[in-house]
Amino acid sequence: MEIKKELGLTSAPHKLRTNYRNFPMVQKVVFGKGSFDQLGEILLPVRKNADAPVVFLVDDVFEGTGLIPRIPLIFNDQIIFISAEEEPKTDQVDALVRKIKSDFSEVPSGIVGIGGGTLLDLAKAVSIMLTNKGSSAQLQGWDLVEKPAIYHLGVPTLSGTGAEVSRTTVLMGPERKLGINSDYTTFDQVVLDPDLLVGVPKVQWFYTGMDCFIHCVESLNGTYLNAFSQSYGEKALELCKEVFLGDLNEETAREKLMMASWHGGMSIAYSQVGVAHAMSYGLSYVLGVKHGIGNCLVFAHLEEFYPEGVTLFREMLAKNDINLPQKVCSKLTEAEFDTMISISLSMEPLWENALGKNWLEKIDREKLRSIYEKI
Repeated sequence: MEIKKELGLTSAPHKLRTNYRNFPMVQKVVFGKGSFDQLGEILLPVRKNADAPVVFLVDDVFEGTGLIPRIPLIFNDQIIFISAEEEPKTDQVDALVRKIKSDFSEVPSGIVGIGGGTLLDLAKAVSIMLTNKGSSAQLQGWDLVEKPAIYHLGVPTLSGTGAEVSRTTVLMGPERKLGINSDYTTFDQVVLDPDLLVGVPKVQWFYTGMDCFIHCVESLNGTYLNAFSQSYGEKALELCKEVFLGDLNEETAREKLMMASWHGGMSIAYSQVGVAHAMSYGLSYVLGVKHGIGNCLVFAHLEEFYPEGVTLFREMLAKNDINLPQKVCSKLTEAEFDTMISISLSMEPLWENALGKNWLEKIDREKLRSIYEKI
């Protein structure tokens, strides 16, 4: 009994216990120029046997480039090239799972995603669906995954989405765009090699980086904010300012943006995003607008919610000579507006983080319609 008292394990009536979420993090991470070439030695201990391959899901932009010979293929490992031109879809995940199951007699030793947020999300989703039944659309939501995923490793070649560190894999489903949010989604290993960002087009670099910036603004201004998310969010925001408002050389900018993405993803692990992300989900579902661009299109009109963040965002647009697309929603039908608004409003945790538990008293369909009409 004395030992219990010393450890604080007594059930004293004055002491109120609170249950906090016990979130997983990436188990292992390697960072540094050229670290991609350690992939072979990293994967070796997780290989089960010659009949259990490692499947590499690779952005098809790298097909025929010098990166492919550096992928450590042995036994019957397989590379599947995938276009990242569109948002990842649930039926795409299901098709990849069917292909892998038909191609091999055993469950793979692991799935490796090499690319931007699309490829990383696909890798996470496929690794989950190889051990869980049904369609990936059935697992869109929060904590619906029942069985652990197989080993999965992420190699980001773009920075900003935070997909390399987050516990969600965002998918376009038959009825909505929503993540598979679970403790089994997080990567087992991440390889952060800044050299893989060399050659990323300027516009793509900006839009993906702005996803990180907007993550931070929404997290730091949210009602879910706590010291854990604040510490990561503030560092990520600082790094974003250096990258997009400073005068860094390209090598330093790559390294700092890669770490901004990591910290930005961590900032929402124990928090949440907000208005821009909620509204961009609707925009992506109806118009197929890619996530980074969608966030920017919405965020530009959110002065009411994030005045300081929008001011900084406009400075970044000017500094980097970026012109946002105009009149994106000008030809939408009433039905399309209605669908877009409904999808946005379904993102309840995001709205609660942005506006509080009584968020429905502060936002309505008419308000969302007025914002979408400006885009």
